Amino acid sequence: MKVIVGLGNIGSEFDHTRHNIGFEVIDYLASQHHLPLSKTKFNAVYGKGIIEGEECLLVKPLTYMNRSGEAVAPILKFFKVSVDDLIVVYDDLDLPIGKIRLRQKGSAGGHNGIKSIISHLQTQDFKRVKIGIGRPDGHEKVVNYVLQRFSKEQMIEIAPAIERAAEAIVKGMSLPFVKVMNTFN
Repeated sequence: MKVIVGLGNIGSEFDHTRHNIGFEVIDYLASQHHLPLSKTKFNAVYGKGIIEGEECLLVKPLTYMNRSGEAVAPILKFFKVSVDDLIVVYDDLDLPIGKIRLRQKGSAGGHNGIKSIISHLQTQDFKRVKIGIGRPDGHEKVVNYVLQRFSKEQMIEIAPAIERAAEAIVKGMSLPFVKVMNTFN
């Protein structure tokens, strides 16, 4: 079984904000593959189904971003899923808006949701799909920037990035992740 986790914050005030891009990818995958996110357990909302012939869970933690690991670790444990079968999708300040980058492992790079997952799993060795949200200008605080919605102009770049990230995740269900990285990076 594959576990695909999108990171974000719960609550309508956070809908469609930069920090919730991971949730948007999960919602897109759920819609495209008719896999409703109808179960609530483990501090998460999730759906279980088949994508590309692989059993999978699509997961949105309900813990807020900075405590994402509190949802991810219990799900992997309960479903007896190896960290090798985990893919986390989230926002990245260091990538230009709309660019995606896949990684097999690595540090948190300052992302608190990833820090929490690393802390709870006790490993940095899990697959990631990062979506660029760009950096704020020099006067704006990062915390304010990530909690803002994209402008109409930025949405032109973000919508295809969500689709491309979802496509990469789907390919990663059945192909070696290195091959998927070589295609999408």
